[in-house]
Amino acid sequence: MGCFVCIHCHFYQPPRENAWLEAVESQDSAAPYHDWNERITAECYLPNGASRILDGTGRIAKIVNNYARISFNFGPTLLSWMEERAPQAYEQILQADRESQQIFSGHGSAIAQAYHHLILPLANSRDKRTQIVWGLRDFQHRFGRDPEGMWLPETAVDLETLEILSSLGIKFTILAPHQAAKMRSEAGTEWINLNGQGIDSRRAYTCNLPSGRSIGLFFYDGEVSRAVAFEKLLFSGENLARRLTGKFGPEGESAQLIHIATDGETYGHHHVHGDMALAYALDYIEQHNLGRITNYGQYFAQHPPSQEVAILERTSWSCMHGIARWNSHCGCNSGANPNWKQEWRKPLRDALDWLRDELTDLYDVSAKELLRDPWIARDEYVKAVIDRSVGTVDSFLDEHAVRRLSAEEAVRALRLLEMERHLMLMYTSCGWFFDEPTGPETIQVLHYAGRAVQLSEQLFGGEREEQFLTRLESVWSNISDFGNGRSMYERFVRPAMLDLCGVAAHYVISSLFDGYRDANSMYCYDAHLLEVHPFENGRTRLAIGRARISSRTTRGQLKFSFATLYLGGHNLIAGIRPCRGTQGFRSLVEQASAAFSTEDLARCSRVIEEWFRGATYSLKSLFHDERQRIVKQVVHSALADIDHVYGKVYKQHASLISFLSELHMPIPAILQVSADFVLTNAIQRCLAEETVELDRIRKLLDTARQNAIRLEDCSLGSLIRERLRIVLERWAEDPFDLTRFNALEALLLLAQLPPFKLDLWRAQNVYYALVQVISRGQGVRFSRTWLDRFQKLGELLGVAVDGITAEPAGLVPETVAATAPDAVVMRFVGPPMPVGLL
Repeated sequence: MGCFVCIHCHFYQPPRENAWLEAVESQDSAAPYHDWNERITAECYLPNGASRILDGTGRIAKIVNNYARISFNFGPTLLSWMEERAPQAYEQILQADRESQQIFSGHGSAIAQAYHHLILPLANSRDKRTQIVWGLRDFQHRFGRDPEGMWLPETAVDLETLEILSSLGIKFTILAPHQAAKMRSEAGTEWINLNGQGIDSRRAYTCNLPSGRSIGLFFYDGEVSRAVAFEKLLFSGENLARRLTGKFGPEGESAQLIHIATDGETYGHHHVHGDMALAYALDYIEQHNLGRITNYGQYFAQHPPSQEVAILERTSWSCMHGIARWNSHCGCNSGANPNWKQEWRKPLRDALDWLRDELTDLYDVSAKELLRDPWIARDEYVKAVIDRSVGTVDSFLDEHAVRRLSAEEAVRALRLLEMERHLMLMYTSCGWFFDEPTGPETIQVLHYAGRAVQLSEQLFGGEREEQFLTRLESVWSNISDFGNGRSMYERFVRPAMLDLCGVAAHYVISSLFDGYRDANSMYCYDAHLLEVHPFENGRTRLAIGRARISSRTTRGQLKFSFATLYLGGHNLIAGIRPCRGTQGFRSLVEQASAAFSTEDLARCSRVIEEWFRGATYSLKSLFHDERQRIVKQVVHSALADIDHVYGKVYKQHASLISFLSELHMPIPAILQVSADFVLTNAIQRCLAEETVELDRIRKLLDTARQNAIRLEDCSLGSLIRERLRIVLERWAEDPFDLTRFNALEALLLLAQLPPFKLDLWRAQNVYYALVQVISRGQGVRFSRTWLDRFQKLGELLGVAVDGITAEPAGLVPETVAATAPDAVVMRFVGPPMPVGLL
């Protein structure tokens, strides 16, 4: 059949990075994952890179990389996060684009996206251009080629945006069907008014622009796209395949294109196992010859548009009122709170517009003193954003500076550019999308605005923050406790604001627990220790020293003196002060150390408070994630003592607990807690050992089950997942080593017991990848015993092994047996080995 099918996925997460740390901190609402990026990666981005196609018995028949056979875009800020925090998923995506070029006649499936997901028709001309240029440059850096298409955030469009896309070599973009205003079959013929009622989506169109340029437009099928996103069409991969191919017109052109576009997170995050429905649908279409899978680049090249279209400007795919969702109370919201109003949207945008215009004028004037063209420099600054290495930043400054900049001038230039970056970040579309301004997305854009304000005051002085807060007073929460925008800023933004003294405090406090090193890296900051004088007496510790903190984003520096006193538990005081010579510092060392050595801790604390008056810190001053880590250390230290106490209680009353359980009588709470605590800790210790005593763990689990003891499955689950990761990696290195094989098999059997709830996704990937490796080898020899156990392992993992055959062969690897009369050769008939499974 000559008809074509293309499925486009828009993968995106709003930037969640702390504006002062350039890192995503933990989010309790994403538990048990660290944050929402990590959670959605586990639920969607990773599964789509290794999606399962099941056979009729529910076993895994194939594992495929969906990205290679669809069209997709990823938000650049999300890819930046993935590169560091989810490298396996990141590599799956890049590899899929390379593979798709082989499948689709040299046309990669990835397309670019405007960088920070701004609603471009609401942005000024300079911001539009910078966002598109940054998206283009980021794509080139990651995928190693020029993008053919670019996704517009929320598909929000106007002619100026299309002009910029076309001028930069973008061939096409994707819009919703209601964004077409009129169309005609060829130039000079009469226009057909569509009035936003939709357009035939089964072909590509050209849009001729006022400049004389043109750009290609695809209008996705709205009906099927809605069914995928909201109407449970992903409950069946076969139904999805038939729904798609059922849109082909029986008397239409042979080159009909059926294509849909949705949020990529639909396939796995919004709909559990949606990735599997997608994989099955694509496979079903091909196996039953229902259509030809393609991507936009290939289709556009092979079937160039013959019909012309004009767009409805200032429209989008997610607001029926155009783009009003991002600047007014238009009625578009989540529907979860029908009595809430979104009248806060306009004053929020007005306040940010004022801040942007106020600071942009200052940037234009000030940056000209340092940069040859401030706006070209801003467009190219993305190179330094992608790669913060000293060499890259130096090259950028050398290219754009009016002269060789001094260290102080370089700091000023980078602060100016960082201010501009945050002035764009604060327009991330999610800040207006939802119902309430105290939601995390809106608070996040206020954080970026706060960082821009802070940088502006470092650069220019003044009191712009107060002027900004005055404008925020018109932003009102739907929740009376939160008041207006000023109170929201004071409550949610100001406590998060950070200066170099705050970074220094984090460094000296965390180092007291982790040890002081000559050099240390913390998020986007570097610390260099100049000198330290440590003292210790039991659990109490004192450290006095000098160090230097520097920012990798702005190169700002602070040289400071410090003192930290830990009294045990959560009791700690630290002081930070910029260095002012060494004489006073020596006096501090003498006074504080003398008091500490005589165990006069109260006097030692007073010395620190007086010397660092107004600049003292506590454990609460640590960055969020580090505070949790170090406080957990403190808690675990306390629990070690409790473990000893509970151990005695449990040992003395274990027989009583068993007796009560036999009689089906309730176990007193104190005994229940003691047994839970002791048994959970005993299993944790077993799992942490280099050689895991599986029999001992089974006995402990049996004891808990017999006595109806509720174990802490969360803590045990994380430990057994980590143990499985280690055992898997060892087995994958040498799968023919029976000792490693035995360890994996035993652990998988253990993991099936309650309270463990083990996800076998990674183990299945490793097993399937091993089968693919063996299938490509000729004359790979091993014992029949090994093969039988390997097949049983596949059954345990739920992977189909019907394709494996064994034939008599010669010798086997020594790791299996020196001589084995039942040696065989494994051959497997299956698809090529997926990338990124190991």
